[in-house]
Amino acid sequence: MAFDWGLNTLLTGGTLHLTDEAQPRVVTDGHPLYFRAAGVLAKADRLRILSEHIGARIDRLRVLITSRQERGRRPSPLLLAKLAVLQAERERVARRRTRLNAALAKAAARFMTDHAIAAGARVIYFEDLRDIQARGKGRTLNTRLSQTVRGAIVTHLRHQAAAHGIAVVIVPPRGTSKYCPRCLTAFRHHKASGDRAAGWAWATCPNTACGYSTGRDNAAWQRIGARGLAHQHKTSLDRSSSTFVIRSVVEALDRASTVQHQTRDRTKSGPTAKRPVPGKRRRAPAPPDNRAPTRARPGGQRPAGRTPTHPTHRSRRCPRQQGPNTIGTPARHQPDGARLGAGFHRHAHTTPVRRRPWPSHPPARSRAPGITQETQAD
Repeated sequence: MAFDWGLNTLLTGGTLHLTDEAQPRVVTDGHPLYFRAAGVLAKADRLRILSEHIGARIDRLRVLITSRQERGRRPSPLLLAKLAVLQAERERVARRRTRLNAALAKAAARFMTDHAIAAGARVIYFEDLRDIQARGKGRTLNTRLSQTVRGAIVTHLRHQAAAHGIAVVIVPPRGTSKYCPRCLTAFRHHKASGDRAAGWAWATCPNTACGYSTGRDNAAWQRIGARGLAHQHKTSLDRSSSTFVIRSVVEALDRASTVQHQTRDRTKSGPTAKRPVPGKRRRAPAPPDNRAPTRARPGGQRPAGRTPTHPTHRSRRCPRQQGPNTIGTPARHQPDGARLGAGFHRHAHTTPVRRRPWPSHPPARSRAPGITQETQAD
C-alpha cells in the first residue's frame, strides 16, 4: 500500500502490486482510500491561534511587570493575578492540542493499518516530508502545513504495523506529484477539474494518448507506490530512527502504473432469493359499487392545500401552526456519531474497510494463545 500526505484530506492512498511477468508491471485496483480530517485540523488550528493570542497577552503583562520593577515599584497585584490566569489558560489549551493531535495520529495510523490488513499488504510506502519547506502558498496555508502531526502519525504507524508483520518504508518525495502515473509525462496543474486556471489541486496529463486527469494527491500515491516497488533493492534500515528508507532513486527505474478493475462473477449458481411481500397489499375484497347514497355534508369539499390548524388545539397530524398557504419548513438533517462515519471525532471521515472473504471459514480462536477450538476438541 502507498499513502500521500494532504491538507484537508490528510491521507490518500491505495493498493499496488507487481505482476509475475518477465517485465513486471505495477498494477493498482483503482480504488483510492481517503482519510479526511478537515474539521479536526481546523480545530487544531483554532487552538493554535488561541494559544498564540494568549501568549501575546502574557508577554505584554510581563513587560508591564518588568518595567515597574525596573523603576523600583512593586508589581501590581492585579497584573500578577491576570498573569497567573493567562498562564493557566495557556497550559489548558496546550493540553487540549496535545490530546487532539495524539488522537488524530492514532486514528490515522489505525486507518492505514486496518486497510493494509484487509488488503493482505506486506509493506506500506510513505513519502519523506521531514525536510519540507512550506513556502509559496501564503502565510496561513504555510502555517497549517507546518502544524500537521506527520511525525507522530509515522511513529504510531510503525508500532501498529509491526504488530501485524507489516513493514513501513519511507520513499523520497521528489517528483511524485509532478509526473503522470500512467505515462510518466509532466503534469499540468489546475485549480479544479472544471477550472483550467493555474493551480495545484488538480492534475491533467498533456499527452494526448493518455489524457489522465485526477486529483494531485490521487496521482501522488500511485507514484509513491510504484517508486517503492521499483526500488525495493535499495531499501535500507536507518539506525537512528529504526525505519526502513529508500535514500535515493534512479528515475530510469520509475515505472508507470496501470489500473486492473476487479469484476465480480455474477453467474447465477443457485435459486433466486424470495422477495419480500408488500405489506400494504389489500387482503379484503373491494366494496360493491351499488352502495346507498349518503347525505351530502354541509359546506362542500375542503379546498386543496394544507389542513388549517387551530392556534391552540392542534391535532397530532398537524403538531404546529401551519396555514394552508404557508410553505412548510422541513426538519433539518443533523447526523452525528456513526452516521457520519466518524471514529474518534465527528468531523473525521474515512473510507470504510472492505474485508476480503475467507476461502473457508477460519477456525475459531480460544482464549489460550496458539490453541483453536478444533485442537481442543481433538
